[in-house]
Amino acid sequence: MSEDVVLIDKRDGYTVITLNRPDRLNSFNVAQHEALRAALDACENDAGCGAILLTGAGRGFCAGQDLSDRDPKMLGDNPDLGATLETWYNPLVRKLRAMEKPVICAVNGVAAGAGANIAFSCDIVLAAKSAKFIQAFSKIGLIPDAGGTYWLTRHLGEARAKALAMTAEPLSAGDAADWGLIWKAVDDDRLMEEAEKLVRQFAAGPTRAYALTKQAIHAASVNSLDEQLDAERGFQREAGRSDDYKEGVAAFLEKRPADFRGARKG
Repeated sequence: MSEDVVLIDKRDGYTVITLNRPDRLNSFNVAQHEALRAALDACENDAGCGAILLTGAGRGFCAGQDLSDRDPKMLGDNPDLGATLETWYNPLVRKLRAMEKPVICAVNGVAAGAGANIAFSCDIVLAAKSAKFIQAFSKIGLIPDAGGTYWLTRHLGEARAKALAMTAEPLSAGDAADWGLIWKAVDDDRLMEEAEKLVRQFAAGPTRAYALTKQAIHAASVNSLDEQLDAERGFQREAGRSDDYKEGVAAFLEKRPADFRGARKG
């Protein structure tokens, strides 16, 4: 087994990032947080990287926080778990949301606790049909974090959000897809094939338009209709000035595939 807690595989136009602590179901410790942050920073600054695929090694995607690093016996009488969120998880969620490149998550097994919620922070989530999402926090006397209360309530509504958070009942990949929490559930042996097909599509696409689409959709959750119409006007103005727009229209009129170059500039 590799000693790297995060594996980075740079490919033509995109990067595959793999959480690599399979013996701990890829649960987070400080080293994995640091390595993932560095990997995402590198992707963000790499003009040749047009999209990102995040997955996990072994039989699970991520079991959340490695509790051996957060044993109350080792932390004293008044542990500050809020500091852990402020230092590691909250910046990670914000980084994934703000990334100006599509982030696809391939959930290859259990995604529990913060592991589930990190997956939900990505732009598009595909999961193996055998995968399960578990809000395991109540089992250890905590609340969902890493955006868990936000994703569950926003996508599922208050009733389902409360039930999943308070019962810690596993949610199958199929139900997660049917309920609108993820994009789709696929056969286990086709998960990476489907995810890589999707990330290649994005890597060859109009990168700036994808970034602006993300920003517009994120804004829609808090904007009024009038505010969102104004936001769309501004985003479309910027998209319309891009080289990718010119190429897209030219390709349409000339009845040929578009050769978008936005992801490969620099």
